[in-house]
Amino acid sequence: MADTNFSNDQMLKLYESMLRIRKVEEQLAKDSKEGNIPGAVHLYIGQEAVAVGVCSQLNDKDWIASTHRGHGHFLAKGGETRLLMAEVYGRDTGICRGRGGSMHVADFSKGIIGANGIVGGGISITTGAGLASKLTNDGSVAVAFFGDGAANQGVLAEALNISTLWQLPVIFVCENNGFSEFSPTNTVTAGNIVDRAKPYGTACETVDGNDVIAVWQCAERAKLRASRGDGPTLIEAHTYRQRGHVEAEASFLSKNYRDSQEIEGWVSKDPITLFEKRIVDAGQAKIEDLQVISRAMEAEVNEAVEFAEKSPYPDPGGNEQQYMFT
Repeated sequence: MADTNFSNDQMLKLYESMLRIRKVEEQLAKDSKEGNIPGAVHLYIGQEAVAVGVCSQLNDKDWIASTHRGHGHFLAKGGETRLLMAEVYGRDTGICRGRGGSMHVADFSKGIIGANGIVGGGISITTGAGLASKLTNDGSVAVAFFGDGAANQGVLAEALNISTLWQLPVIFVCENNGFSEFSPTNTVTAGNIVDRAKPYGTACETVDGNDVIAVWQCAERAKLRASRGDGPTLIEAHTYRQRGHVEAEASFLSKNYRDSQEIEGWVSKDPITLFEKRIVDAGQAKIEDLQVISRAMEAEVNEAVEFAEKSPYPDPGGNEQQYMFT
């Protein structure tokens, strides 16, 4: 694990942010199984350290674009739990008034351009945000989150090329979780993803995506490069999704595509469990302190569920103009 001189408060803030994501996703896993929410959900369990490590470096004026597995990015960037939950429930009080659903949450006030159901769809959008930042000189940085499968889309090459050529303040974060939907990454992806930056002269780093401090430090370096006008960085964060590609996959898959021992091995390297141990071993908090945070996050999620369940569905005959971003 990366060395740190973080204060107790900083460590607990990172822990709280990761735990918020975990509690939300565990609730949505339960809701999906019980048929309480419309549509599919793609959960972020196991990858929390990437979203939190990166987004802890950002503020509201910085931009992020997310993926179909985007709840964690939304929450890590400051999106409200109750507004996310209401959106996934398809309610009018959701962040996109129930029109976006699980895969398309956005909040421009928090710099969340939006999650995207199109694989790699956020890469070009973020590059555009980086261009806007450079043209307006507003000091913002744009971050694209995408998976290892999306790294095979041609748009990544195009974005690396133009953002490096124009020295745009963009950070490309590839969350390599080992699978492109149901295919192991090594069966569909040649070479190392991080190396795709090298022909363009783009700065690049790999990082342990289950170590929130290492991700934080890596993102800090990338943001510094972007902010001082040195252009983009490609970060490949190695992590693992502990859940399936989509929660309903057992209903249509005829056989398992993952080995149970592999899953158990990665669960033993769970980013939250590792961070809990790190905090306690360093004397920066007691187990009892972490339990207080856990109960607070559970209460926050329960309140968000209650808020969503009591909220009305959107009016299908309503004026669509009122739902557009301004």
